[in-house]
Amino acid sequence: MKKICLLIGLLFIHVVAVLAQDPPFYKDIQQFKELDRKQAPPQKAILFIGSSSFTKWKDVSDYFPGYTIINRGFGGSTLKDLIYYFNDLVPVYRPRQIVIYCGENDLANDATPADSAVSRFKQLYGLIRGYNRKVPVDFISIKPSPVRARYFNKVQEANEGIKAFIAKQKNVRYIDVFPAMLGENGRPMPSIFLGDSLHMNAGGYRIWQNIIRPYLKK
Repeated sequence: MKKICLLIGLLFIHVVAVLAQDPPFYKDIQQFKELDRKQAPPQKAILFIGSSSFTKWKDVSDYFPGYTIINRGFGGSTLKDLIYYFNDLVPVYRPRQIVIYCGENDLANDATPADSAVSRFKQLYGLIRGYNRKVPVDFISIKPSPVRARYFNKVQEANEGIKAFIAKQKNVRYIDVFPAMLGENGRPMPSIFLGDSLHMNAGGYRIWQNIIRPYLKK
C-alpha cells in the first residue's frame, strides 16, 4: 500500500511539474512584450511574423528604407506556434500589413505531411481575418534550404497548396522566393546560405529584398 501511495505521489509531482513548465517559445513572446514595454511599437507598421528566417533578419529595416517594420520572428517556430500565440503577435500591433514566413519547420518533420502545413496556414489566415477582414496579408513561399533537401517535394506541395488557397482569397498575396534561390542546376545556391545550409546570409536576403519590396505597403 505504501509503495502504491508513493508511486501516486511521484506521479502527481511529475504531472504538476509538467503543467508548470512554460509552453514552447514562451520566453520569446515575453521578450517581445518587454521590448514593447521599454519602447512603444510604431503604429500602422508592417508586421513580419514567422520563424528564424525573420529572426535572423535583424537589419530588415535597412533593406526596406522608407517602410516602418516590426519584426516578430522567433526561431524554430511553426505555423502551429503562430496560431497559439496569435493574440500576442498580431492584434497588439494593429499592423497596416502582415508578412508571414513560416511552415518550413512544420515540414522538417517526417510526421507532418504537406497538407497539414496548408491546413495550418488556413487556420492562421482565418484568425487574421477574424481580427481584421481587410488588412493586407502576404505569405512568403517556403524556401529551399539545402540541409532540408529531403523535404523539397513536401515543400513544393505545401507551397502550391497555400498558393492555390491564397488565389481564392481577398487582400492576400503569395510571394514566391523559391525559384530565385535556385542555381542553373536547379538546386539551392550554397553561396546564399550560412554554414548551416539552413539560414541565409546577406546574399540570400538581397534576393528576398528585391522580390518582397514591390509587395510592401507605404
